[in-house]
Amino acid sequence: MCGLCGIALDHPGEEVDSVLLDRMTDSLVHRGPDDRGTRVGDGFGLGFRRLSIIDVSGGHQPIENETGDVVVVMNGEIYNFRELREGLVARGHVFRTNSDAEVLVHLYEEKEERLVEDLVGMFAFAILDLRPGRGELLIARDRLGIKPLFWARTARGLLFASEVKAILEAGETPRRLRATALLDYLVQGYVGGEESAWDGIRRLPPGSWLRYRRGQAPEVRRYWDLPTAALREPASSEEILELFDRVVQDRMIADVPLGAFLSGGVDSTAVVTSMARSAGPPIVCSVGFHERSHDELDIARRTAARLGSEHHTEILEPDPTLAISTLPWFFDEPLADPSTVPTWLVSKMAREHVTVALSGDGGDETFAGYRRYVHDVAENRLRRRVGSAGRAAFRLAGRVYPKLDWAPRVFRGRTFLSNVGDDPAHAYYRSVSRIDRAAALDLLTGELGGRLAEHDPFHAFAQHYERPTVDDPLYRAQYADFHTYLPDQILAKVDRASMAVSLEVRVPILDHRFVERFAPLPASEKVRAGRGKHAFREALRGRIPSEVLDGTKRGFDTPLRAWMRGPLSGPVRDAIETLPATWFRREALRAVLAEHEAGRRDHGHLLWSLLVLEHWRRRHRVEDTLA
Repeated sequence: MCGLCGIALDHPGEEVDSVLLDRMTDSLVHRGPDDRGTRVGDGFGLGFRRLSIIDVSGGHQPIENETGDVVVVMNGEIYNFRELREGLVARGHVFRTNSDAEVLVHLYEEKEERLVEDLVGMFAFAILDLRPGRGELLIARDRLGIKPLFWARTARGLLFASEVKAILEAGETPRRLRATALLDYLVQGYVGGEESAWDGIRRLPPGSWLRYRRGQAPEVRRYWDLPTAALREPASSEEILELFDRVVQDRMIADVPLGAFLSGGVDSTAVVTSMARSAGPPIVCSVGFHERSHDELDIARRTAARLGSEHHTEILEPDPTLAISTLPWFFDEPLADPSTVPTWLVSKMAREHVTVALSGDGGDETFAGYRRYVHDVAENRLRRRVGSAGRAAFRLAGRVYPKLDWAPRVFRGRTFLSNVGDDPAHAYYRSVSRIDRAAALDLLTGELGGRLAEHDPFHAFAQHYERPTVDDPLYRAQYADFHTYLPDQILAKVDRASMAVSLEVRVPILDHRFVERFAPLPASEKVRAGRGKHAFREALRGRIPSEVLDGTKRGFDTPLRAWMRGPLSGPVRDAIETLPATWFRREALRAVLAEHEAGRRDHGHLLWSLLVLEHWRRRHRVEDTLA
C-alpha cells in the first residue's frame, strides 16, 4: 500500500518542477513511510511513497521496462502477479525485481490500456509511456474502487494523486468547496461521483482508466461494471465457500506480518476462520465499547479463542481530539461517518502488530446484509400488493404521521409509511440519506439555497439505480450502493483511516470475481425470513458458530448520541458558531442544537456532520466562498 502522484505538462519542452514534485510526494508520507522515489523528464513527473509489502528489498518505485521508456508507479496489490509474470517471462520479458508492480510495465507493453482486464487486485496506478512518438500517460483504478485516485486538468496540464492534498500542494487549483458538494454532503454524509468536494479536482471512478495525450482532452473510460441485464443462478454452499476461500487465500500473499480485523459479525468471522483453515490462526485485532448496545467484543474474544489466534483488543473511549484534530488531515474530503473513529483506532492498534490486515468489508453490499435491504424488500412486496390506490393512502398517512424521534422505535412509522407510498428509488434513497434535501436547504443562506434550487443529490443516485434492466428492486439498490455508498463512503473511510497509520487493509469479499457471481443472486437467496445475507449464512453454517450467524447485527458503529451530549457537546457548539456565514444561517444551526439538547429531536448525525465539516474546513484552509 502506497501513495502516488504526478504531473503531466501540455508542452514537452517545459520542465517539471522537481521541488514541487517532491512536496507533492512527501505530503503522502503516511501512505508510504518506508521508501520514496521520483522520476522527472520530458514534461512528466512521477512521485511515489512506499509501504513495503512484497519484495521488500527490491521493489523500489518508479519501476521501468528494459529500455527505460515505460515507467510505472502503483498503489495496492496485484494478487495474480505471479501467474501473469510467468506468462510474460515465457514471452521474452525481462524482470529486474520480484515486485507485483513490475508486471504492469511489461503487460502494458503488450496490451496498453487493456492490461486492466487481466488484473486481480486492488490498485491505482500510473504508467508513463515515453516510447518514440508517444509521450502519454495512463492512470487506472481497480474495479470496486478500493484504492483512491484523483486528478485535475489545469492550465498547464494534468495533476493526479492518491489523495487530494498532493494536488492542492501544487497550488494550481483553488482551496474551494463546490456548492453542490455541500448539499450532497449534508444529505448523504459524503461527497461522491466523479467530481470531488473540491472545485476543479475530479475522482477517477472505480473500474475506469484515464489516458492523457499532450494537447488533447483527457479520455476517461469505464472498463468494468457489475451485470445489469440479468440475475445469476442460485449458488450452492459449496460454490460459495470454494470461491470465498480462494479470494481469502489470494490476499494472504505478503513478505511482512499479516493479520485481520475481527468483530462479532458474520463477515469478519468468516474471513479469519478461512485464514485459519488455510494457514493457521491469524493475528486478530478488535475494538469494543463501554456501551453494551454497541459492543461485540465478547463474541470476538470467543472466536479468537476458538481459532487459537493471538488477539489484541482495545476499549474505545470517546476522544474529541481524535475526531476534530487528527482525522481531518487524513480525510481530504468531509466524511460524516462516526465509525471513522473506531476504524482509525483498530487500524492504529493493528499496525503495532502487523503491516497488512484483512477485513470483512463488502459482505453487506454483496449479500444484502444491511437492515435497509430487508426493509426495502418488505416495502416493495407491500407496495406491489396494495397497488396505486393503496400507495396514495400510505403517502398521505406519511405526511400527517408525526415524526417521533424521541419515541420507542415501534411508534416511529413515518418513514415506513412514506416509503411504501413512494416509488422504489426515492424510498431506498431515503434510507441511505442523513436528512432530506428540504431540511438541508433550510440550513443554508437564502442566496446559496437559490443557487442550489435545481440541484438534487438524488439524481446522481437514480442514474445508477435505474441502470440495471432486471426487474429486481433489491439488486437495483445494491447496484446503486456499489457505485455510490460503497466506494465513496465505506471504502474511502477504510483507506484513509488505515493509511493514516501506514496499514494496508485488504478486502477479500470485494474480489471482483466474488462480487460478480454473488451480488446478482435472486432476492430470495439474499433476504429471507426477515434477514439478509441468507445464502452466505447458510454456506457458513457448521463452519462458524450460530451465535455469530444468528446473532443481532450491531455493526462497526459508535455510541454517537452519548458522545454528542457528552465530550463533544462543547466542540459542536463551537463549530456551529464558526461555520461560514456565507454557507449557513446561524439561527437555523442554533435551533437544531437547541432541539437536540432539549431532547425534542435526535440531531446527532447532523451535528456530527457539522462538526466534521468545520474541522475539515479549518485543517485544509478552505475558502469561505463556494464554487
